[in-house]
Amino acid sequence: LTCWSARVASSVVSSRSRREFSISGRRASAWVVSRVSRDEACDLYDSVGWIGYTKDPDKLVRSLSGSHLLLTARDVNGRLIGLARTVADGETVCYVQDLLVRPDAQRGGVGRLLMEDLQRRYGNCRFFLLSTDHAESADALKSHPFYRATGLIPHEEQAMAAFALPVKR
Repeated sequence: LTCWSARVASSVVSSRSRREFSISGRRASAWVVSRVSRDEACDLYDSVGWIGYTKDPDKLVRSLSGSHLLLTARDVNGRLIGLARTVADGETVCYVQDLLVRPDAQRGGVGRLLMEDLQRRYGNCRFFLLSTDHAESADALKSHPFYRATGLIPHEEQAMAAFALPVKR
Protein backbone atom coordinates (compact mmCIF):
# COMPACT_ATOMS: atom_id res chain seq x y z
CA LEU A 1 0.00 0.00 0.00
CA THR A 2 1.29 3.43 -0.86
CA CYS A 3 -0.61 6.36 0.60
CA TRP A 4 0.14 9.84 -0.67
CA SER A 5 -0.73 13.19 0.75
CA ALA A 6 -3.06 15.24 -1.41
CA ARG A 7 -0.80 18.18 -0.63
CA VAL A 8 2.52 16.61 -1.62
CA ALA A 9 3.34 16.70 -5.30
CA SER A 10 6.47 14.56 -5.29
CA SER A 11 6.32 10.78 -5.07
CA VAL A 12 9.77 10.70 -3.47
CA VAL A 13 10.31 11.01 0.27
CA SER A 14 12.92 13.70 0.74
CA SER A 15 14.73 14.86 3.84
CA ARG A 16 12.35 17.84 3.93
CA SER A 17 9.48 15.37 4.37
CA ARG A 18 10.93 14.04 7.60
CA ARG A 19 10.86 15.45 11.13
CA GLU A 20 13.17 14.05 13.78
CA PHE A 21 12.10 13.57 17.39
CA SER A 22 13.06 11.52 20.41
CA ILE A 23 11.11 8.81 22.24
CA SER A 24 12.55 7.89 25.62
CA GLY A 25 15.97 9.02 24.45
CA ARG A 26 15.74 7.13 21.13
CA ARG A 27 15.63 8.91 17.78
CA ALA A 28 12.62 8.48 15.54
CA SER A 29 11.20 10.14 12.44
CA ALA A 30 7.79 11.25 11.20
CA TRP A 31 7.21 10.96 7.47
CA VAL A 32 4.72 12.95 5.47
CA VAL A 33 4.64 10.63 2.48
CA SER A 34 5.08 7.00 3.37
CA ARG A 35 4.61 3.44 2.34
CA VAL A 36 2.51 1.42 4.74
CA SER A 37 2.16 -2.29 4.20
CA ARG A 38 -1.05 -4.10 4.98
CA ASP A 39 0.65 -6.16 7.69
CA GLU A 40 2.26 -3.22 9.48
CA ALA A 41 -0.99 -1.23 9.36
CA CYS A 42 -2.90 -4.17 10.87
CA ASP A 43 -0.18 -4.65 13.49
CA LEU A 44 -0.36 -0.98 14.54
CA TYR A 45 -4.17 -0.91 14.71
CA ASP A 46 -4.20 -4.21 16.63
CA SER A 47 -1.59 -2.88 19.07
CA VAL A 48 -4.03 -0.21 20.27
CA GLY A 49 -7.03 -2.55 20.29
CA TRP A 50 -8.76 -1.12 17.22
CA ILE A 51 -9.84 -4.55 16.04
CA GLY A 52 -12.88 -3.15 14.27
CA TYR A 53 -10.45 -1.93 11.61
CA THR A 54 -8.38 -5.09 11.34
CA LYS A 55 -11.16 -7.66 11.06
CA ASP A 56 -11.27 -6.66 7.37
CA PRO A 57 -7.68 -5.79 6.37
CA ASP A 58 -8.65 -5.03 2.77
CA LYS A 59 -11.13 -2.42 3.96
CA LEU A 60 -8.39 -0.90 6.17
CA VAL A 61 -6.06 -0.70 3.17
CA ARG A 62 -8.76 0.98 1.07
CA SER A 63 -9.55 3.46 3.84
CA LEU A 64 -5.90 4.43 4.24
CA SER A 65 -5.57 4.82 0.46
CA GLY A 66 -8.63 7.08 0.39
CA SER A 67 -7.33 9.44 3.06
CA HIS A 68 -6.71 13.07 2.19
CA LEU A 69 -3.48 12.92 4.18
CA LEU A 70 -1.64 10.07 5.85
CA LEU A 71 1.21 10.81 8.26
CA THR A 72 3.30 8.06 9.78
CA ALA A 73 5.90 7.97 12.53
CA ARG A 74 8.63 5.34 12.49
CA ASP A 75 11.43 4.54 14.89
CA VAL A 76 15.05 4.52 13.69
CA ASN A 77 14.67 0.89 12.67
CA GLY A 78 11.76 1.77 10.39
CA ARG A 79 9.07 0.20 12.59
CA LEU A 80 5.69 1.93 12.28
CA ILE A 81 4.95 3.44 15.70
CA GLY A 82 2.28 6.02 14.90
CA LEU A 83 -0.16 7.15 12.27
CA ALA A 84 -2.56 10.01 11.64
CA ARG A 85 -4.96 10.31 8.73
CA THR A 86 -7.53 12.82 7.62
CA VAL A 87 -10.67 13.04 5.57
CA ALA A 88 -10.86 16.61 4.35
CA ASP A 89 -11.47 19.09 1.58
CA GLY A 90 -8.39 21.07 2.59
CA GLU A 91 -10.24 24.36 2.76
CA THR A 92 -13.24 24.33 5.10
CA VAL A 93 -13.14 21.04 6.98
CA CYS A 94 -10.59 18.56 8.24
CA TYR A 95 -11.74 15.46 10.05
CA VAL A 96 -9.00 13.59 11.89
CA GLN A 97 -10.17 10.06 11.22
CA ASP A 98 -7.37 8.23 13.01
CA LEU A 99 -4.59 9.21 15.38
CA LEU A 100 -2.88 6.24 16.97
CA VAL A 101 0.46 5.50 18.59
CA ARG A 102 1.82 2.07 19.49
CA PRO A 103 1.50 1.59 23.29
CA ASP A 104 5.25 1.22 23.85
CA ALA A 105 5.79 4.60 22.12
CA GLN A 106 3.00 6.52 23.88
CA ARG A 107 3.83 9.47 26.14
CA GLY A 108 6.96 10.14 24.11
CA GLY A 109 5.72 12.99 21.91
CA VAL A 110 4.74 10.97 18.84
CA GLY A 111 1.01 11.76 19.03
CA ARG A 112 1.71 15.41 19.77
CA LEU A 113 4.06 15.66 16.78
CA LEU A 114 1.46 14.10 14.48
CA MET A 115 -1.32 16.35 15.81
CA GLU A 116 0.82 19.51 15.53
CA ASP A 117 1.65 18.62 11.95
CA LEU A 118 -2.05 18.15 11.15
CA GLN A 119 -2.97 21.44 12.81
CA ARG A 120 -0.25 23.26 10.89
CA ARG A 121 -1.39 21.80 7.57
CA TYR A 122 -5.10 22.37 8.16
CA GLY A 123 -4.95 25.59 10.19
CA ASN A 124 -6.81 27.40 7.43
CA CYS A 125 -9.88 25.13 7.72
CA ARG A 126 -12.96 26.47 9.48
CA PHE A 127 -13.57 23.10 11.16
CA PHE A 128 -10.83 20.82 12.49
CA LEU A 129 -12.46 17.95 14.32
CA LEU A 130 -12.33 14.38 15.45
CA SER A 131 -14.55 11.90 17.24
CA THR A 132 -13.39 9.92 20.23
CA ASP A 133 -14.60 7.83 23.14
CA HIS A 134 -17.24 9.19 25.52
CA ALA A 135 -15.87 11.06 28.55
CA GLU A 136 -16.94 8.27 30.90
CA SER A 137 -15.06 5.52 29.03
CA ALA A 138 -11.77 4.07 30.25
CA ASP A 139 -9.89 5.24 27.13
CA ALA A 140 -11.09 8.81 27.63
CA LEU A 141 -9.00 9.10 30.80
CA LYS A 142 -5.91 9.21 28.55
CA SER A 143 -7.23 10.60 25.29
CA HIS A 144 -9.33 13.55 26.47
CA PRO A 145 -6.52 15.28 28.40
CA PHE A 146 -4.26 14.73 25.38
CA TYR A 147 -6.76 16.30 22.97
CA ARG A 148 -7.31 19.26 25.31
CA ALA A 149 -3.54 19.73 25.62
CA THR A 150 -3.35 20.01 21.82
CA GLY A 151 -5.98 22.78 21.82
CA LEU A 152 -9.08 20.79 20.92
CA ILE A 153 -12.32 21.65 22.71
CA PRO A 154 -15.43 19.44 23.01
CA HIS A 155 -18.37 20.52 20.86
CA GLU A 156 -20.65 21.26 23.81
CA GLU A 157 -18.11 23.77 25.18
CA GLN A 158 -18.38 25.64 21.87
CA ALA A 159 -22.20 25.73 21.90
CA MET A 160 -22.21 23.10 19.17
CA ALA A 161 -23.44 19.54 18.77
CA ALA A 162 -22.42 16.65 16.57
CA PHE A 163 -24.73 14.00 15.13
CA ALA A 164 -23.97 10.65 13.55
CA LEU A 165 -25.58 7.45 12.46
CA PRO A 166 -25.03 4.56 14.89
CA VAL A 167 -21.43 3.31 14.86
CA LYS A 168 -20.92 0.03 13.01
CA ARG A 169 -18.69 -1.95 15.31
